[in-house]
Amino acid sequence: MNDSLLPQRIAFLGDYLPRQCGIATFTHDLCEAIADAAPESDCFAGAVNDRTEGYDYSTRVHFELQEKELDSYRRAADFLNFNNTDVLCVQHEFGIYGGSAGSHLLALLNEVQMPVITTLHTLLQKPTSSQRKVMDELAIRSERLVVMTRKGADILRDTYGVPDSKVDIIAHGIPDLPFADSSSYKEQLGVAGRQVLLTFGLIGPGKGIEYAIEALPEIVRKHPNVVYLVLGATHPHLLAHEGDQYRLRLERLVEDRGVKEHVIFYNRFVSLEDLKEFIGATDIYLTPYLNEAQVTSGALAYVFGAGKAVVSTPYWHAAELLADGRGVLVPFKNPQAISNGVCDLLDDPARLEKIRSDAYAMGLEMRWPVVAQHYLESFQRARADRKITSRKAFGQRTLGNRPYELPPLRLDHIVRMSDDTGIFQHATYNVPNFHEGYCVDDNARAYILCTLLEEFGTQSSSKILGNLASNYLAFNAASLDYQSGRFRNFMSYGREWLEEAGSEDSHARALWAAGTGAGRSRDEGHSKLAARLFECGLPALESFTSPRAWAFALLGIHEYLRRTHTDPTISVMRETLTEKLVRLWNHCASDEWPWFEPYLTYDNARLCQALILSGQWMPHGEAYEIGLKSLQWLISVQKSEAGHFRPIGNDGFYLRDGARADFDQQPIEAQAMVSACHEAFRATQDPIWSAEAKCAFEWFLGRNDCGLPLYDFKTGGCSDGLHFDRINENQGAESTLAFHLSLAEMNYAEHLITDPPVPELK
Repeated sequence: MNDSLLPQRIAFLGDYLPRQCGIATFTHDLCEAIADAAPESDCFAGAVNDRTEGYDYSTRVHFELQEKELDSYRRAADFLNFNNTDVLCVQHEFGIYGGSAGSHLLALLNEVQMPVITTLHTLLQKPTSSQRKVMDELAIRSERLVVMTRKGADILRDTYGVPDSKVDIIAHGIPDLPFADSSSYKEQLGVAGRQVLLTFGLIGPGKGIEYAIEALPEIVRKHPNVVYLVLGATHPHLLAHEGDQYRLRLERLVEDRGVKEHVIFYNRFVSLEDLKEFIGATDIYLTPYLNEAQVTSGALAYVFGAGKAVVSTPYWHAAELLADGRGVLVPFKNPQAISNGVCDLLDDPARLEKIRSDAYAMGLEMRWPVVAQHYLESFQRARADRKITSRKAFGQRTLGNRPYELPPLRLDHIVRMSDDTGIFQHATYNVPNFHEGYCVDDNARAYILCTLLEEFGTQSSSKILGNLASNYLAFNAASLDYQSGRFRNFMSYGREWLEEAGSEDSHARALWAAGTGAGRSRDEGHSKLAARLFECGLPALESFTSPRAWAFALLGIHEYLRRTHTDPTISVMRETLTEKLVRLWNHCASDEWPWFEPYLTYDNARLCQALILSGQWMPHGEAYEIGLKSLQWLISVQKSEAGHFRPIGNDGFYLRDGARADFDQQPIEAQAMVSACHEAFRATQDPIWSAEAKCAFEWFLGRNDCGLPLYDFKTGGCSDGLHFDRINENQGAESTLAFHLSLAEMNYAEHLITDPPVPELK
C-alpha cells in the first residue's frame, strides 16, 4: 500500500450496534477491523437512528442522524467536513435511510468533501424509478463502489452502467471461527448426540423458514435425532408493524406437522460470542430464502466461513458461494428438495466433511483482518482518484452554495387545532374556534400533510402523525355518503352534518386526499380505506363543472395510480378531465391572456400543476405545454416590481381587461404556486422553477408587500391572510396547513421521486 494515501481519519456511516440488524453488525465489525489493521488512523462511526431516543452507542460513534430528518443528514455532512475526514465509508441499503428509496442520503453525499466509498448490501436488477435514481446518484457521488460478489459487479455494470474499474469486490467479513468438532458445542447447548440444523438472523417472511419446517417430517423419519434451531429475534420493523404473527404461524406449523420435539425457537438477537457457540454446534445450515435477488447474506458468510455444510435456495450470494460443490443448492419453495439435500448429506459423512473443509479453506480469505486490508486498499484508490489538498470547509459555506435554510417543522398549532373528530376550520388568534366546527376541505389537507410527513418527514413526530392521520382519515370517511357517492363538507361542533353534499371543490379535495392515502400511506389499513373512498367518490366527477375540482381530482388520480398503474377506469377519468381543461384553455386563452377562464380567482396554480402532471404521465404533449405556459404567465402576473410573490387578492380577484385585486392575499395561493413550480421543476429539471417555488414560499416568511411574516415561529401557526396594512392574526386550519404543506415540499422537493418511469411525450 502507498502509505502517503493511507487516510488518517476514516468515517463509517450506517446502522450501528447495539441496534439489532445485520447492517449494524457489519458497520461495527468493519470499523473495528480497520481500526485494528490501521492503528495510526482515527476510525469513527456515524449511526443512523430509526427511533428518536437513539441507542446506547459506544464511544466509537461520534455523530448520529435521524433516519427521517433531512436536516440531520446535512448536519452530519458539516460534522464530517469540519473534522477533516479523509474518507467516508457508507453502508447502503434502501431501507435504512429516509426519503423515497433512501434518497435522504444524497443530501449528505451532495455536501461532503472527502472521497466516498459505498458498500452496496442490496442490488436490484429491476429497480423502481426511485431506486434507480438513488443508485445512479450513489454511483456518481462515490469514488468507489464495493460489492461482495461477482454477481454484484455484473449487476452494477449491466443494469447501472458502472464500469468495472470503479468497483471493488470484497467478501463479506467474518470473525475468526475455529474448524472444530461440534460435539463440545452441542453439549453446552443441551443437544448432545443430535444432528443439528440451523437457521439464524432476524426472522421474517422472506426467510422461507416455513419450507424448512415442511421438510422436517421426511428428514426426521430418516434421521430421528435431527433438531432444527431457529435462532434470532423477529425483525424490529416487522414486530412494530404486525407483531409476532410470522413466528406464531411457524410455531403452529411445527405443531401441525408433528415435529414439536425437533424444533427449537430461540427468540433473541444473540451476541457474537453466543453465535459462535450455535454455529459451532451446527451440522448443516439451512437458508431457504424466497427471493433470488439477495446479493449478500452475512449469516451465510459467517456459517460458510466457519466450515459448515450449507443447504440453500439459489439466491445470488448462495449460488456464487456454494458453486462447484461447496454446498447444496435446492429450488425455491420446495420442501422435498430441502429434505433430499439434508438427508443426502447426513447419509454421506465423507461428503459432508469434504464440503466443510473446502468451505473453511475458502473462508480464510473472508476473515476480518483480510477484508480490512482490502478496504484500506479501496480507500487508497479512492484518494488517488480524487486528491484534495485543502477542503476549506468553512470558507465554502456561502449562501450561494449552501442549501436554502428552512424553518424547522413545528406541529404544535396543528395538534392544538385538532381533536378526536378532526381539525377545526377556524381559530381566534391561535385558539381553536369551536363554534365554526369542521370541514372536509381542511381534514383532507391535513391528511395529505400527515401522509407526506410520514413518508418523508420527521422521525420525532411519527407517533403524533400516525394518530392525527387516523383521525383526519376517519373524518373524511364519515363525510362520504356511500349511496350518493358524494362527500359532505361542513360538520358542526356537535358532530352534525350541515348539508347533504359539499361543493364540487371540497369533494375533489377529499378525493385528492383519498388518492394520496391509497398511493402513499405506509399504513395498510389507511391505504385500503383511502382506496375505497377514492373509488366510491370518483364517479361523481362526471357531472362536475368546476375547473378547480377537475384539477384537484387529477392530482388525486395521479396519487392513486401509484397504487395501481393499470386501472382503466381511473385512466379514462384522467383523460376526460385533462381534455376538459385543455378545451377550456383553447376556448379562452389568447396571447394577452393565456389562461383557462376570463378571470383569476383562487388556487389558480393548481390548474397548471394538474396539466403538467397529467400531460407528462399520460402522456399528453399539448396538456403538458399548456401547463407550463400558463404557469409562466401566472408567475408574471403574481410578481411585484420588487420581485417578490404577490398573489391575486380575494377582494375582487382579477378580471380580464379589469383591475386586479392585490389584497387580501391568501396562503393557499402561495402553497399552490410552490407545488406547481416544484412539479414544473421535476418535469423539466430547469432550476428557474425551483427559484420561483422559493420565491412563493418566502411570502410566508415576510418577503411580501407588507414585509410581515405570516408564519408564527412560536406557535407553528400561520395567519389567515395579508391585508394591505397588516396580517390577519387568526391562525386557522387552511392557512396553517398551507404553510406546512409548502414547508414539506420545500424540504423534500429534491427527493420526491415518482413511479413509474415518465413516458415520452407525444
